[in-house]
Amino acid sequence: MSYMDTYQRALDNPEEFWAEVAQGIHWDVPFTKVLDSSNIPFYRWYPDGKLNTCYNAVDRHVENGRGEQAALIYDSPVTQTVEYITYAELKNRVAKFAGALTKLNVSKGDRVVVYMPMVPEAVIAMLACARIGAIHSVVFGGFAPKELATRINDAKPKVIVSATCGIEINRVIEYKPLLDAAIEQAIHKPDSCIILQRSQCKAGMIDGRDHDWQEVEATANVVDCVSVEATHPLYILYTSGTTGMPKGVVRDNGGHAVAMNWTMKNIYNVEPGDVYWAASDVGWVVGHSYICYAPLIYGCTSLVYEGKPVGTPDAGAFWRVIEQHKVKVLFTAPTAFRAIKRDDPEGKLIKDYNISSLATLFLAGERSDPPTLAWAEEQLKVPVIDHWWQTETGWAISANCLGLEQFPIKHGSASRPSPGYDLKILDDKGNPLPCGEMGKMAVKLPMPPGCLLTLWQKDEEFIEAYLSMHEGYYMTWDAGYIDSDGDVWVMSRLGDVINVAGHRLSTGGMEEVLASHPDVAECAVIGVADELKGQIPIGLVVLKSGAKTEHETLITQLVELIRKEIGAVASFKKAVIVDRLPKTRSGKILRGTMKKIADCEHYSIPATIDDPVILNEITEALKTIGYRSESE
Repeated sequence: MSYMDTYQRALDNPEEFWAEVAQGIHWDVPFTKVLDSSNIPFYRWYPDGKLNTCYNAVDRHVENGRGEQAALIYDSPVTQTVEYITYAELKNRVAKFAGALTKLNVSKGDRVVVYMPMVPEAVIAMLACARIGAIHSVVFGGFAPKELATRINDAKPKVIVSATCGIEINRVIEYKPLLDAAIEQAIHKPDSCIILQRSQCKAGMIDGRDHDWQEVEATANVVDCVSVEATHPLYILYTSGTTGMPKGVVRDNGGHAVAMNWTMKNIYNVEPGDVYWAASDVGWVVGHSYICYAPLIYGCTSLVYEGKPVGTPDAGAFWRVIEQHKVKVLFTAPTAFRAIKRDDPEGKLIKDYNISSLATLFLAGERSDPPTLAWAEEQLKVPVIDHWWQTETGWAISANCLGLEQFPIKHGSASRPSPGYDLKILDDKGNPLPCGEMGKMAVKLPMPPGCLLTLWQKDEEFIEAYLSMHEGYYMTWDAGYIDSDGDVWVMSRLGDVINVAGHRLSTGGMEEVLASHPDVAECAVIGVADELKGQIPIGLVVLKSGAKTEHETLITQLVELIRKEIGAVASFKKAVIVDRLPKTRSGKILRGTMKKIADCEHYSIPATIDDPVILNEITEALKTIGYRSESE
């Protein structure tokens, strides 16, 4: 069936469409009702069905003869380790770890916080929770104690699963002291902790509270899957709020399993047995959806990578992994490719590897700038697909659905809305805008299966944050437009649409222009306060390795580029060269924080920042062009 036929069917007859799609997973108790609309806006999918997500991701593949196929490949250049775990082995390990949790009195509905590095045990812990109906909340390994404590207080876990350390390129980050400090700060105290002792760092244990992973797994009984309601929460995932209490996105079991299974073929065009690699972290939504759940539910081999795109050991790291493990689809963030492009601008290292297994590169997590897309296409010789989704949605709002029909790739566009998403572009009054006009991007309710149900124990905050701006719509908080072909253009976050002398301009569009300069590796444009025009844009630019243009000349060229491509209306007159941009650990550029620095506003250091020291560097750089006064 073509994309348009599929999309229209999902739009016109959503219950019939998603009832049919749901046949792709195993139900312990088949549903008789597809969508419960009795408590709007809290829609629920498959409300009377029962299933187990772990069974769908592991057990059924063993029962169907795929037990000897690799379920997980653990590739860790930082520890020089490669490990293959078959579906049969994964089933045994997950069933035993679920037994260990059960022995610690964890049962259906209890929460378990997982605070782990990128090791197979992180996935095993998630699946073990799903096996017994416990609700996992994965927190990115290495988060500061204060941030971990806020999540402990909110989720109130019975058990915390952690490891002694994580490894960042060539340094060991000890987790156990961070965990101990977080528990000390937290009001809620877990009954128990399970600690994976890694050879790179051994940690002391607290008697009565801490248990050694290897010991509890070795002595545990194997437990079977617990059948749960489709609407039962599978996990809580906290969004990376910069201040205050982070929002705990709640995902269900039934709708999530259905959506994850459907996307693997229809969006990513893979088959059971293919090697699928999401180069992310289990602490982020990409890691939940496309390292742990979707590839396993569909019967693929999922790659767990403990390394970086550069530095482990060089900018050829991804190509080595693709060649060694015959990766068919790679899914990563644009920032990873900008880093590779910066260190190896001519792509010389790619020639050292045979990457012929790679069929497609998918990018998401932030806006993909056209120069990076074009560079990746040129180097990889495969389709490079930008697709758009959020922690809240759990899967792509828009994508080039390769399993249905491939559309021409437009650099800068996230292609067509995915079947199930009734995407609209709204004006400030909530009226749909015509093709080509930029506005607020919103999804008409109900959202398709797999999207967030609510915020953990905060229904009113869920409505306020996402549903209150325009009745009947989920607000994405992104700004963009849909062109005459139906292609989606996500230009910026709503807060990044700046008003220059009454003209609404997208900082994303300006970043596209700056990134087109041959010396620019990556960039960010922020709108800063201006007495005359309200706001004006300034650029922060990172150069490619080996760039030779004199800095003043380069900035002049960038100003001229913006004037030529966007016009004098942009009032773009200032840019500054920086060594790096402040980012979250998932690769998102912290534009809001940089704007506050430039405007001399108070800001909190975001919990998710990769390296807080960089904010001092940005402050000093902005001073050189007249922002952030010396007295600050």
